[in-house]
Amino acid sequence: MLNPLQMLGRRALDSLARLGRSALFSIRVAGSVGPALMRPALILSQIYSVGVLSLPIIVVAGLFVGMVLGLQGYTTLVDFGAEESLGSAVALTLVRELGPVVTGLLYAGRAGSALTAEIGLMKATEQLSGMEMMAVDPHRRVMAPRFLAGCLAMPLLACIFTAVGILGGYFIGVGLLGVDDGAFWSQMQASVDLREDVINGVLVKSIAFGLVANAIAIFEGSDAVPTSEGVSRATTRSVVNTSLAILGLDFVLTALMFGDL
Repeated sequence: MLNPLQMLGRRALDSLARLGRSALFSIRVAGSVGPALMRPALILSQIYSVGVLSLPIIVVAGLFVGMVLGLQGYTTLVDFGAEESLGSAVALTLVRELGPVVTGLLYAGRAGSALTAEIGLMKATEQLSGMEMMAVDPHRRVMAPRFLAGCLAMPLLACIFTAVGILGGYFIGVGLLGVDDGAFWSQMQASVDLREDVINGVLVKSIAFGLVANAIAIFEGSDAVPTSEGVSRATTRSVVNTSLAILGLDFVLTALMFGDL
């Protein structure tokens, strides 16, 4: 009877210890952001790595998500004679929810896993230890530029995903299904509010998701066991934990912004 209880207690203590290490690590990385701003070349190179190289999957996914929304939305709205509201339905769905959430999940799978694997391999090959021996702070040289670049890239990727998704819904609704062009854009313009929908939906959510996704990815890489198996497990944990954190945080933010809580 004691063995299961001991295992449960050990796992709970290990989880609390990792939570404490992640909090201290995040504080240290946040404190290193200021000095990292003095090296814009590092930040730009990381923005290219996590942002520009993520554009193909963001654009393709956004296009197909918008096309599916246009097709499904038209099928539903035409039963009520409200097919001219297709632009509003597609835009609000993308701006409020699918844009930042799907972008965050795709970012976790593509860029977050790459960050974790890269930092984990740097730890496994003792590059981080070598920096410390040469009096170079890895948090300022490695962690902070990647964290800052990811936080800057995430809102831009979410905006691109949302814009491409709206175009995909337009192509299906107007080009394929015959919805009136003027009605599509005018209904969208009348229903989408800059502050309530665009700023709260796309910008605030994507910034919050970027902070969480990059913090988890960088911590998992730095906390990985310095072996090939340890890096592999850390990469898997990074994607899973980031996806769960984004979905949970999305509910909280949605309840605060659009709910009555």
